[in-house]
Amino acid sequence: MKLNLALSWACFLGAAVCVAAEDSVPLPDQWFAAPETASELGITHFSQSPFLHGQDLPPVEQRLPDDPVVVRPYRSIGRYGGTARITLWDNWQFFNFEHVLTISADLRNVLPNLAESWSLSEDGRVTTIRLRPGIKWSDGHPLTADDFMFRMNHVWLDREMSPVTRRLVRGSKFVKIDDLTFQYAFPEPNPMFANFLAHYGSHFADPMHFFKQYHPAYRDRDELNALVREKGFVTWMAMYQALWGWGNEEAARVPTLRAYKVVQRTPTKMRLERNPYYFKIDPAGNQLPYIDAIDSIILLENSEMITFQAATGQLDFAAMTLRTQDIPLLKLGEAKGVNKVHIWRRLHVSDLAIQPNYNHDDPRYRELLWGRGERRFVRALSHAIDRQQMNEAIYFGRGVPSQVTAHPSSRWYERRFAEAHLRYDPDYARALLDELGLRDVDGDGLREYPDGSKLTITLEYLDFETPKSISMELVRDYWREVGIDLRLMSIERRLQAERAQANSMQMTLWHADKVTDILFPLVPDWFYPHRAGWELSLWNHWARYFQTDGELGEEPPEPIRKLQYWGVQLRTATTEAHRTKAAKTLLAAAAENLWTIGTVGQAPHPVVVSTRLRNVTPTGVWGWDSRWTLPYHPATWYLDETPDGR
Repeated sequence: MKLNLALSWACFLGAAVCVAAEDSVPLPDQWFAAPETASELGITHFSQSPFLHGQDLPPVEQRLPDDPVVVRPYRSIGRYGGTARITLWDNWQFFNFEHVLTISADLRNVLPNLAESWSLSEDGRVTTIRLRPGIKWSDGHPLTADDFMFRMNHVWLDREMSPVTRRLVRGSKFVKIDDLTFQYAFPEPNPMFANFLAHYGSHFADPMHFFKQYHPAYRDRDELNALVREKGFVTWMAMYQALWGWGNEEAARVPTLRAYKVVQRTPTKMRLERNPYYFKIDPAGNQLPYIDAIDSIILLENSEMITFQAATGQLDFAAMTLRTQDIPLLKLGEAKGVNKVHIWRRLHVSDLAIQPNYNHDDPRYRELLWGRGERRFVRALSHAIDRQQMNEAIYFGRGVPSQVTAHPSSRWYERRFAEAHLRYDPDYARALLDELGLRDVDGDGLREYPDGSKLTITLEYLDFETPKSISMELVRDYWREVGIDLRLMSIERRLQAERAQANSMQMTLWHADKVTDILFPLVPDWFYPHRAGWELSLWNHWARYFQTDGELGEEPPEPIRKLQYWGVQLRTATTEAHRTKAAKTLLAAAAENLWTIGTVGQAPHPVVVSTRLRNVTPTGVWGWDSRWTLPYHPATWYLDETPDGR
């Protein structure tokens, strides 16, 4: 056991060597550009999985679109067959959503997907989409502009379904040109709307032919209410969402555009089978996906149990609940030949975005954070953190110490922003705290407010996705060394949301995603107050004032109002030069002021596959901005029981 563990550690610490053979295969160039089609490559013959033989289906040529999308696999053309084993946590990753637009593998550009093409008007107010002819839902019904109209008008803009309209679609108007062409028109410039379509695109088309029977705009209200009661729901909205999210036994009836459709849903397991109308093929003309079926375990929610099953080869894919500190255990399974541990990098520029609450009700605390616009307290907290030690202790030295800024892939990234106030200097931190009049009055080693009252900070957080607990235990110790009494409180998701929205937290944290060129221009949450969220507790009063034009919340100080101006410019700029000026203004202000405190980011993340799962990239970027696996085409993964050294 000790020898195997040592080998596992050595392999991880020398990960570049361990995956050198696979790393020599670069990502396909096609993953960075608009996808090719069958006609462009001269593909005229199409094949289907034998799984579909004998089923009452039209020929594959009639099920595919007029000009199918061609996806090049990472390593090789796959083979049909098999049933994959995953947990519910990895449903979004193992068979990702199909959006009207999609994300390039470098996380910088938007590409066509369901759409054949898209364009933006010169004034940035109108985004026009042209769908690929012949794409069909999993029940064979054509995908048309009506499906997008239905979602926009009867979900996004329906007052019952969406009492608060999302800012990114607020004021929009859907314009149908023909069955395949439509527009999203806005009263003001919204030139980055395509990014929203690419990232959140699964929320923009519902199969109208199916869902109109569950919507009062198309069905008698009394009939619908009777159906709601019969199905055991409180409202028609709850019933609609349960169906849309595959949340009950009737999920098998819901058409999809994804590579797999639900065929059985029980409280413990969801069975999925290949979508016979999926619109993509490989370069040999084989209809994707390669894998025929998926068994998704629903009740396996304990992360330790998932880690154990991944380590022992009982799952074909696991990643969502796995942690950096799990890598040595997972590598033991690799040494025994039961799995393969790929080391991706989380896209978070910091696994912790520590958020002081600038709108907290305690005036002494607010004065400490913001008094006269000074930032000495937050800077002192930052300089008290030993990020190099954190990196070695938690990330095996494989993370990158960083403040919260744009991701290194971003066209707006600057190293100086990432390294601002990053230096470990506890003496300097103590000097800053002394300047603020924070002294140890009672001799217990902890500082009091200038008036002699006790200074205690409580940080409440949801411990999920990144190593938050172990990281914050170190931060607590670092801050105690300079005299700051930090109390940690791990809470569950609902309480986190309630307390964040109620402005009750002194501090909270989340991981710093939404930092790539896909999401940073749309939701720059860490850089100016523009929305109140369950994971945010920086400045919710200022955000509500901004959202409601002063009707709610609290008017922010002048420096914050200027940032809000530049945040609007970032979202609405119609030239790259103006957008860059806005982005750099926000990033420079964050580096100078440290609205949040970063620690270590771009950390190693284990993506564990069974020995029979092929075509999964050995490296990648893991996180929300990329929808985890969206740019890496999981429909091209396949199962092969023959060991071949991978």
